[in-house]
Amino acid sequence: MDQLRPVPGGVPSEEGAPSAAGRGQAGPDLVDLLKACGRSDEAAFAQLYDATASRAVGLAVRVVRDPAQAEEVAQEAFLEIWRTAARFDPAKGSPLGWLLTIVHRKAVDRVRSAEASTRRDTTYHQQNQPIDHDSTAEAAQASLEARRVRNALESLTPVQREALELAYFGGYTHTEVATMLDLPVGTAKTRIRDGLIRLRDTMGVGA
Repeated sequence: MDQLRPVPGGVPSEEGAPSAAGRGQAGPDLVDLLKACGRSDEAAFAQLYDATASRAVGLAVRVVRDPAQAEEVAQEAFLEIWRTAARFDPAKGSPLGWLLTIVHRKAVDRVRSAEASTRRDTTYHQQNQPIDHDSTAEAAQASLEARRVRNALESLTPVQREALELAYFGGYTHTEVATMLDLPVGTAKTRIRDGLIRLRDTMGVGA
């Protein structure tokens, strides 16, 4: 599986209707498709791609803010999905959530790579500027806070982490999260709320 077909329909608009698989209506069973992909079934992978590619690109656009790069990110993500489909465990979360987590990670990696490139381009000038000790301390504190958040996320249940990542990293509304995970809106809100409470408790933040 060296190449993927172009993303069907291009980048979806913000108002685009969710796919049948995302709405939980009649459509391919993503769990079955992922299992088949894990057995190197290329036809199943094509169905999985057609059912989820637009949603994957939509998430990538939210992160990288560039449609062309978003399509590249989605292609990279689907290659990883093809290679790692056998690792998917439906007991730990929904297939769409698992798939979009990979897309999100690839998109974040792309943003970080671009930021690193920018930093390399400006290193010389930065090294020749007076050190702002206050800014340095703030940057160090921000890095520590980010590490605390990542560690705290590991303490969540898989379903809580899945919902929080879509809502706060993916930028989706509670209704969109519910649609993507094929859940009632109230259930999605509960998972997000409980996850936030657990994050607060883990990090020792007061109510």
